[in-house]
Amino acid sequence: MAVFEYRGILVATGKPVKGVRDAENQKVLRGVLRKDGILLTVATEGKAAEAKGKKDIKLFAFMGRPSTSDIAVLTRQLATLIGAGIPLFESLNALIEQVEKEQVKRALTEVREQVREGISFAKALEMHPTIFPPLYINMVRAGEASGTLQQVLERLTKFMESQAKLKGKVTSAMAYPILMMIIGLTLISVLMIAVVPNVTTIFASMDAALPWYTALLITVSDFAAGYWWLVLIVIGVSVYFFRRWKVTPNGKLKWDGFVLKVPVLGKLILMLSIARFARTLATLLSSGVALLTAMDIVRNVLGNAVLEKVIVDAISSIREGQSIAEPLKRSGRFPPIVTHMIAVGEKSGQLEAMLESVSDAYDTEVETRVQILTSLLEPMMIVIMGGAVGFIAVAILMPLIQMSSFAG
Repeated sequence: MAVFEYRGILVATGKPVKGVRDAENQKVLRGVLRKDGILLTVATEGKAAEAKGKKDIKLFAFMGRPSTSDIAVLTRQLATLIGAGIPLFESLNALIEQVEKEQVKRALTEVREQVREGISFAKALEMHPTIFPPLYINMVRAGEASGTLQQVLERLTKFMESQAKLKGKVTSAMAYPILMMIIGLTLISVLMIAVVPNVTTIFASMDAALPWYTALLITVSDFAAGYWWLVLIVIGVSVYFFRRWKVTPNGKLKWDGFVLKVPVLGKLILMLSIARFARTLATLLSSGVALLTAMDIVRNVLGNAVLEKVIVDAISSIREGQSIAEPLKRSGRFPPIVTHMIAVGEKSGQLEAMLESVSDAYDTEVETRVQILTSLLEPMMIVIMGGAVGFIAVAILMPLIQMSSFAG
């Protein structure tokens, strides 16, 4: 049975519709859609649909893949259906009918067809890495192998919801300071390029020496007004070469090492990475994923090359028979309390529980630090912007006041 992408018109309303359906051929598809009140206009099958799908995936990668929350909702629904005793194939059918995003609908349709052909669910998911990450696929594979797919899907849902919740809190907390910074820079740029030159032209006819801060303001304003395009070019070129350097192995390692040393921010990033490490590893191990496989997956979700190197070294040490805690402690990157709790968890057989405790503690600490940081950033931004605007005002007004006093 083939998979078709179709476009049609609702007979009742004349509204255009599109979707994905499976049918033996276009004639059967036309009949099925007619029963649903849809007049088929275009149907794409096989390689043409696959080529279009690849094009859409590229566009989708630019626009952004489905959010973690979207996949979490889908996973919870799938777990509920399977828990109710509905076969996987029928559960996927139900999901496809209610999924709204076309990319996800297409992916699930292809997964369903592969499952129909006898391919495992995890193997079918591997064909869609932009939607289902390695962590998701490996947990599903472990759930299929152990016969606990429903429980694994529920753990996946909780994991993704907790990650989305933490990311949402950090993003919302940083949104206001970033907005204030953008507004402030825009305001100061407009003042320096458009307003200040018009006001300071009256100083050109003055014989009196201008205060140093007024002379500095005029110099900066003249440069900004005359060479703003050069500034933009320099910034653009600098960003381009910086990004190219940062994606190289050596550049990424040096940059990520520098980021971890930045006061306040470096500590926050380290705590976020440790929380992600602990939560991900605990979720994978509790789902039956082998330790070395789990560590390799965790390495790919840390987002910091320095910490990734620590995990790579830890994997080598574990292969040689060492515990997880020993190489992490030896690296000096993980706080002693974390390595101690991991060591206790390994000895007591409660590693997953200890990792969950570490993750909960660090998630809470991250939230607290972000709140403190944003509460300090807001007044700092106001003071900095106010100081910049005040400097411009003083540099313009003081010579005018002096001129008035002399005239008087």
